[in-house]
Amino acid sequence: MTTQDEKPSPARVEDPPYEPDPRRWKALSVTLVVGFMTLLDVSIVSVALPSMQDALGTTASGVQWVVSGYALTFGLVLVPAGRLGDAFGRRRIFLVALVVFVLSSAAAGAAPSVLMLVVARLVQGVAAGFLAPQNSALIQQLFRGPERGKAFGLFGATVGVSTAIGPVVGGLLIGLFGEDLGWRAIFFVNVPIGVVAFVLATRLLPKGRPSGTSTDIDVVGVLLLGVGATLVLLPLVQAESGGIARLWWLFVLGAAALAAFAWWERRVVARDREPVFDVRLLTQTRGYASGVAVGTVYFIGFSGIWLVFALFFQTGLGWTPLESGLAVVPFAIGAAVSAAVAGRLVTRFGRLLTVIGLSVVSTGLAATAVVVWLVPTDILGWVVVPTLLLAGLGGGFVISPNITLTLREVPVRMAGAAGGGLQTMQRFGAALGSAVLPGLFYVVLSSSGQQYPVAAGVALGTAVLGAVAALVIAVLDWRKDRPGGPRDVEDAAAEEHAHAHHVH
Repeated sequence: MTTQDEKPSPARVEDPPYEPDPRRWKALSVTLVVGFMTLLDVSIVSVALPSMQDALGTTASGVQWVVSGYALTFGLVLVPAGRLGDAFGRRRIFLVALVVFVLSSAAAGAAPSVLMLVVARLVQGVAAGFLAPQNSALIQQLFRGPERGKAFGLFGATVGVSTAIGPVVGGLLIGLFGEDLGWRAIFFVNVPIGVVAFVLATRLLPKGRPSGTSTDIDVVGVLLLGVGATLVLLPLVQAESGGIARLWWLFVLGAAALAAFAWWERRVVARDREPVFDVRLLTQTRGYASGVAVGTVYFIGFSGIWLVFALFFQTGLGWTPLESGLAVVPFAIGAAVSAAVAGRLVTRFGRLLTVIGLSVVSTGLAATAVVVWLVPTDILGWVVVPTLLLAGLGGGFVISPNITLTLREVPVRMAGAAGGGLQTMQRFGAALGSAVLPGLFYVVLSSSGQQYPVAAGVALGTAVLGAVAALVIAVLDWRKDRPGGPRDVEDAAAEEHAHAHHVH
């Protein structure tokens, strides 16, 4: 029930009648290819950093901005980009961002200096951040019911595979084109793919914007969120060069800016204007807050383990980047298969699916940590396959069902901003995990007398704690959602009250 002074929950605003677009599956395939390309660029570059450093004659800290700059700008623009897509049409924002992504990829591949390369990567990150929320919002717009779960299942498979397979693709390109041209090929490969995707997107993506959306843009909210996100992310993405120890005070300022953002957004809602992010999504939209929490905590471990594996396999065992990347392919395969299956089951099993997935991924990662610690390194590459496959199978049951469950009650007119909020928090989690787990790896390595298996085992064990924390959140949410659970009782009471009020 809402009083005269209260605004209705955003989830109470009904979507317009659904008319299936006959081209929706073809449109999805285009957005998934673009999503794969942008997410691949998060991890593919890491294996090419030494080649870039030699070719451009720069320092390790200078070339590190090629990775951290992309991650920073990617995370900064997700929420405003989602809101702009809601306001002005997702197709329009998608096409403009895709053009910028292709041009900046070409500029990065042709960069004559590290400064030009970093600038191109910053722009590329902005374009990727504008593309990402349009993907999830278009799924919300184009699909309903079980079909939406299947679509998000394919989206989740794309996220899992692109994250894990980046080092493999990077290693293959460097091996194919050599040290000097290989790192440039990593960027140039986006150009033909992006051009084809643009042509198809102009034909397949739905035109117009969702009904009921406002073109009013909350500029103050955008600025406050941008400042807060920058202050929080900057020390994390600079962690490898001592950013956390050197810039820890930015966390305090960032928290203050984000608190000011939340206060301002409430004020915007109270004035009947359209916020950049409606904070009532967190307080009044069923499943959104818990889904964001699960995604954030899970990504802390999920994103950090790939850097730990790269450090362990390449630095500790002397493997090539390609060998290191191939070692984690079982995780990618397991995640791709289970994510596609999970998309078909999520409407039937709900949050229980992520509970099962998190239990399995925790078991798989824990077994991997033990194997890495105890198994002789000469046979490790084979022994780690089944444990990583198990972890991947569990991981595929986490990402796509969690996206579906988090956004299921969000109105289509707000899908961009809501998806952007979810992905922003996942970026925060990814940045934190990418900073903490490698940092812990180096601490244990130093204190154990350069015992690489011990350092990797401890770091992976810490990632397990993150998965277990996400599992606890998921279990609590599942208990609320069970028939007869607290949410079920609340919904029944609300419907009964609304019916009584209508009769009266």
